[in-house]
Amino acid sequence: MGSPPWAWCICFGRLVGFNSSAALFAGNTVVDCGVFRWIVGGVRLMAMNARFLKSVCVLCAGLLGVTLVGPSPSATGQQTSYSLPSADPTEVGLSKERLARLDGMLQMMVDERELAGVVALLARHGKVAFVDVAGVQDIESNRPMTRDSIFRIFSMTKPITGVAMMMLYEEGHWRLNDPVSRYIPEFETLRVYAGENSDGSIQEEKLDRPITMRELMTHTAGLSYTLDMRHSVNRIFRDQRVLNSREPLQAMIDKMAMLPLLAQPGTRWIYSSSVDVQGYLVEKLSGQKFADFLKGRIFDPLGMTDTAFYVPPENTNRLALRHSVGADGNLMLDSRGEPFRETPPGPSGGGGLFGTADDYLRFAQMLLNGGELDGVRLLAPRTVEMMRTNHMSAEATRNMRPGMGFGMDFMIYMDPAAAGEPNSPGSYYWLGIDGTWFWIDPALDLTFVGMIQHQGRAQARVHGLSRNLVYQAVVH
Repeated sequence: MGSPPWAWCICFGRLVGFNSSAALFAGNTVVDCGVFRWIVGGVRLMAMNARFLKSVCVLCAGLLGVTLVGPSPSATGQQTSYSLPSADPTEVGLSKERLARLDGMLQMMVDERELAGVVALLARHGKVAFVDVAGVQDIESNRPMTRDSIFRIFSMTKPITGVAMMMLYEEGHWRLNDPVSRYIPEFETLRVYAGENSDGSIQEEKLDRPITMRELMTHTAGLSYTLDMRHSVNRIFRDQRVLNSREPLQAMIDKMAMLPLLAQPGTRWIYSSSVDVQGYLVEKLSGQKFADFLKGRIFDPLGMTDTAFYVPPENTNRLALRHSVGADGNLMLDSRGEPFRETPPGPSGGGGLFGTADDYLRFAQMLLNGGELDGVRLLAPRTVEMMRTNHMSAEATRNMRPGMGFGMDFMIYMDPAAAGEPNSPGSYYWLGIDGTWFWIDPALDLTFVGMIQHQGRAQARVHGLSRNLVYQAVVH
């Protein structure tokens, strides 16, 4: 018996060496047709061949009587059940032709070696209308990027920790105006940085008032972090390894209690370790290990099967590695930090998770749905609304970008025009230090998740362009 026509289409795509692909759906059958990259005699034929191969895929779709859903996914050769249902872009008010601009931009950044690889998902009205997979997981092995590649999501852990906190809030474990010291007595004796003496020693002053839980949830508690080494307290914070996943979370709290705050509570928005403290509180208030709470109360119920504080050995072949720009301006592998093989003793609520784009899309869609996905409710709609509501005073936001506010572990577009972005007012987002990013637009009922592992200027470029190119594709 001869092979079915769609099998020849798959073979053709594999033969020409594609990294991106187009998902063709015929009933319950997913057909993989290669798009974009065709390597012949070691020469990469880019734009012209991309257009040619796209035409071939469209022709295949026509011959098979199926619908081209959009650039898509996995080069694993296995049919995978992805997180959300798929839809033709036109069914959800998106232009295929305009989405091709986003597709082309991402591929161009890979082709020009600005990025090693990328996975991007766009959903509207709860359906995935755009999938793009391009490049490789690392430039040395040239392992192809796949839709189910695993990424360090770093600070995109923070919104997940925030949801865990709000689940405990709904259960009555804490209130917004409670002092943090009610739950962390070690913080009762905290003091505040007040300058430095001539010998370099730090001057301290008393707290005007205790830190509240609201301030802990909004980065206005005055806590330190390791991103701005210009400040002496942050340098001490780094040198003492306050954030050390190899130590229990209690060790983090004990070290923090000995360091002064950077500012009086509630006076400034300072991106900080406050979400790591939230992770500690999830553990203390729930009576469960932090990682166990996330798995049992969020990941398992939502079907986030690849999200954890570690990467099991059998999945390391799916791990995308960190890249940076070398002194010569060329993309290079940055091998800093091996992933944990099991949950570490002190998992970071601020930046410790690994996961896939599809897993995070499920999380984002739950938020967009008002706390529910596929019949599983984590939060009430009003709680999600409270999380995505600006909690900042004018004083606290004076060092933030114009037009922006901050809710509970999310940045919020209050005035997109002032911020210079096309998002709807009330959209909210966050990102990770290695370039992963997402946003949710309740007004347009859409979510976007992008995954890269890259240090450098290309981060800002891909984040900004992806926003512009998504919104120009929304036609009704």
